Amino acid sequence: MQMIRYNSKEKKILDTINKAASDLGVETYLIGGYVRDKLLKRNIKDIDVVCIGDGITLAKKTAGYLGFKGDVTIFKRFGTAMINYGGIDIEFVGARKESYNFNSRKPVIEPGTFTDDLKRRDFTINTLAININNKSFDKIIDVFGGLKHLDEKLIKTPLDPDKTFSDDPLRMMRAIRFATQLDFKIDQDTFESIKANKERIKIVSLERITTELQKIIATKKPSIGFRYLFDSGLLEMIFPEMAQLHGVETIEGKSHKDNFYHTIQVLDNVAKKTDDIWLRWAAIMHDIAKPKTKKFIKNEGWTFHGHEILGYHMTYHIFKRMRLPLDNNMKFVQKLVKLHLRPMTLVKEEVTDSAVRRLLYEAGDDIDALMLLAKADITSKNEKKIKTFLKNYDKVIEKLKEVEEKDKLRNWQPPISGKEIMKTFNLKPSKTVGIIKTEIREAILDGKISNDYKEAYNYMLLTGQKMGLKTIN
Repeated sequence: MQMIRYNSKEKKILDTINKAASDLGVETYLIGGYVRDKLLKRNIKDIDVVCIGDGITLAKKTAGYLGFKGDVTIFKRFGTAMINYGGIDIEFVGARKESYNFNSRKPVIEPGTFTDDLKRRDFTINTLAININNKSFDKIIDVFGGLKHLDEKLIKTPLDPDKTFSDDPLRMMRAIRFATQLDFKIDQDTFESIKANKERIKIVSLERITTELQKIIATKKPSIGFRYLFDSGLLEMIFPEMAQLHGVETIEGKSHKDNFYHTIQVLDNVAKKTDDIWLRWAAIMHDIAKPKTKKFIKNEGWTFHGHEILGYHMTYHIFKRMRLPLDNNMKFVQKLVKLHLRPMTLVKEEVTDSAVRRLLYEAGDDIDALMLLAKADITSKNEKKIKTFLKNYDKVIEKLKEVEEKDKLRNWQPPISGKEIMKTFNLKPSKTVGIIKTEIREAILDGKISNDYKEAYNYMLLTGQKMGLKTIN
C-alpha cells in the first residue's frame, strides 16, 4: 500500500487541526472514509476527525485558526460538529462507544476510548486511522486488518457480523453499496450474515434504505449491487417487484428470458452511456410489470401484452412507497416506461414518416433518452443479432432527425387551439371541440396536411362542415 500524499489545501487543514488539538491537549485522529479514500486515490469530499475528548470544542478551535467565517454546525445530540472549508466538509466527534436496543437502530451513545470508537465502525476498511498529533501524518493505525482488506478488495466487518448487522441493519445495504462503488467482494462470512439478518432491514426507515439504493444505482456498474441484493434476499424485502422479475418458466418447450438478469444488464448498458439517475431508473422499471402480465398462448408462446402501460402505473406506486420524488423526474421515468417498446416497433416495421411523427410528438424532448434506453434494451447473447438491431436503430435515429428538421414536431402543439375552434363555430367547451382538435392533430401526424396554420385552419373548416357545423360570418 502506497504512502498517502496530501495536497496543499489538505495539508493546511491537517496542520491547523494538529495545532488546535495540541493547544487543547487531546489525542486526535483522522479516521474512516478519508483514510480509505486517500489510499484508494479517490476524490475527497470530506474529512472525519475523532478526538479523545470534546469534538465540538476541537471544531470551534480549528474553525478559529482557519479564519472560518461561517457558523460551525453543531449536532449536540450526537456530540458532533462540522465546518466546510474550501469545499471540504470536516466533521469532528469525540471518541464514543455505542449500545443498541434490539427494536431500534438508534444507538445509546457514551464517551469511549479510541479502541471503542474503532469497534463501533461498520467495515475494516473504515477503521483505518492516522494519529494527527504526529505532524508527519504518515503512520496508519490498522487494528482490524483494513490495509490487507483494501489490497484484497474485500468488505468485512471488524467484529462479529451478526452483531454488526443486527445492531444497525442499514450496514447490510452499506456493505453492498461499498462493494458496488469500489468493485470489491463481500467476505463470505459477512455475506452469509447479511442473508441471515435480512429480516432486520424492516426496522430501518424507507428513506435511509432508498438513499443507499440510489447510491448503488449511481455507480459505474449497478448490476454488482443488484446481484448482491438479490442473492442475499434483501431485494425481496425492499423492492419485491424487481425480485419477482427473476426466474424462467417453460411450457411446451418454450421459455421466456430471465427478466431480472435482463433488467440489470439494461441498467448497466444505460450506465455506460449516462450518469442520469432517472434514466437509470427507467431502465430498472421498463419491464417491471412483466410478471403481472405474463401469459402463455398456445402456438404463440409467452406474451407480456400491456406491460408497458401497467409499468407506467406501477412506477407511481413504487416511487411513492420508496419515498422517491413524485415530480417531473417520476413523470420522465413513467414516460420512458410507457414508450420503451415504440422504437422497437419502428425497427421491425417500415419506418414511415407518420410513425416517426407520432413518436416525436409523444416523446418530445425525451426522445434522445428514449432511444438510448431502446438501444440499451438489446441484450441478446447473439452478437450478430445485436449489431443488426443497433444498425436498424441508427436508421430510425436518422429518420427522427430528418422528420424533426422538416416538421418541427418535438414538444409540438397543433396550430389551431380549442378557443379558436369554439370562436369559429360558436361552440361552448364540449366533446365536439375535442373531436375537431383531435382530427386536426391526427391529420398533421398522418401527413395529410402540413404543420401549417393555414392548412390546419382550412382542415378545421372542412371537418366542421362534415359535422354539420356552421361558421360565424
